[in-house]
Amino acid sequence: MTTVTAATTTASTVSSNTSRSTSAISSDFETFLKMLTVQMQNQDPLNPIESSDYAVQLATFSGVEQQVKTNDLLESLATQMGVMGMTQFAGWVGMEARSDAPAYYDGTPVTVAPNPVTGSDQAILVAYDAAGTEVSREAVTVSADPITWDGVGTSGNELPTGLYTFKLECYNSGSLLSIETVETYNRIVEAQGTGAGTALVLRGGTTIDTGDVTALRDAG
Repeated sequence: MTTVTAATTTASTVSSNTSRSTSAISSDFETFLKMLTVQMQNQDPLNPIESSDYAVQLATFSGVEQQVKTNDLLESLATQMGVMGMTQFAGWVGMEARSDAPAYYDGTPVTVAPNPVTGSDQAILVAYDAAGTEVSREAVTVSADPITWDGVGTSGNELPTGLYTFKLECYNSGSLLSIETVETYNRIVEAQGTGAGTALVLRGGTTIDTGDVTALRDAG
């Protein structure tokens, strides 16, 4: 689905939902008037209901009706703002975003961005598959420069296509200092407008918020 198609679909959905809500309110209001009429026809002649009580009931229902309409309007505006925000990030599609989302490996090396803690003299990059199972472990340079992971498992076999996450074990003189999540670079394939803002879809199907992106670069 293209960005334009997604926006059109979202707008159509909002319009459909608003129409259904308006129809439901109209139906409920007619039902309320019928009930109010029956209540007036069957009141005790010796102890009639005060006219002010009817006014209170009508005002209460009217207030609820207006609140529902207001909520629908706010929801519609939020969705429209999400679509507007989406257009601002449409230029990101095709670029590679750095975030802590899982990396998609399909035989092409993955770029990871380790960030060793201060005082480290040894760093071990550990890769995990989608099930959380450790699949590789290798010593890397103690540096914050991006490096590539070639998708080779501990036994030397090439790992299957899928999503992988990474952690960096930092040591000093053999003592473990910390285990940190490693950010990865993933290509952005789609920008989606939502009520909560713009979401980015990465290769492999992972979805992240624009605020999760810590760096952008042209796809290699």
